Amino acid sequence: MSRISAKFAALQAQGRKALIPFITAGDPEPGQTLPLMHALVAGGADVIELGVPFSDPMADGPTIQRASERALAYGVSLRVVLGMVHEFRKSDATTPVVLMGYANPVEAYGTAAFAHDAQAAGVDGVLIVDYPPEECAAFAEALQAHGIDPIFLLAPTSGERRFSDVAELGSGYIYYVSLKGVTGSAAIDLDEVARRIPAIREKVGMPVGVGFGIRDAASAARLARVADAVVIGSKIIETIEQAPAGGAPARVTAFLREVRAAMDKEMQS
Repeated sequence: MSRISAKFAALQAQGRKALIPFITAGDPEPGQTLPLMHALVAGGADVIELGVPFSDPMADGPTIQRASERALAYGVSLRVVLGMVHEFRKSDATTPVVLMGYANPVEAYGTAAFAHDAQAAGVDGVLIVDYPPEECAAFAEALQAHGIDPIFLLAPTSGERRFSDVAELGSGYIYYVSLKGVTGSAAIDLDEVARRIPAIREKVGMPVGVGFGIRDAASAARLARVADAVVIGSKIIETIEQAPAGGAPARVTAFLREVRAAMDKEMQS
């Protein structure tokens, strides 16, 4: 059982839902990534999604685009990101880490070499936004051969073929994009998500995390009622942007603790 599957199983036994925050590696500068990863854990993160900076992040809105630009200005590459995960593993051997990014850096690295090096670094899952399941069976198999979960996106527009492909190739959890648009672009329709999640979970046979548009503790708590995981990205990046120099880790921890408490209270009610 992977670290991700073990985490979801433990949470289910506790009657809790997963909190999955996203940050971009190297933002606001490379020296802050490890403190921020530990701050996420201190705030109650169950899984960390670590963004790989990319120059054309097509699924991301302006907030995460800015984060990528700041990281790229420091020369943060995929190899550097793997090094960050390796350093994180020296002091945290239990929190699952999922790399989230785009195909170009992986293709440039070499898919086989990437799968090998990601395993060596301690990566648990990989979500490549522009690798649809019907086009990357070999990549998914390479990841799973190295003990890494290939994680895929589903959207409100996904059809039956996409559901079956994701069910066949994916593992760990599914990332359900809750709205039509880029990250941070709008507030989600929680009622619509609640209607769709049971069918998605039944069809894919794995936990469903929901992201894109979750910006506060109240919406995260409501979502925890129906989803297996709550994914928060843009709001955390904004919190980092607005923090004073050196103050981002403390502010991120405080924000996540509020979200974690609201989610747990909702599940206990």
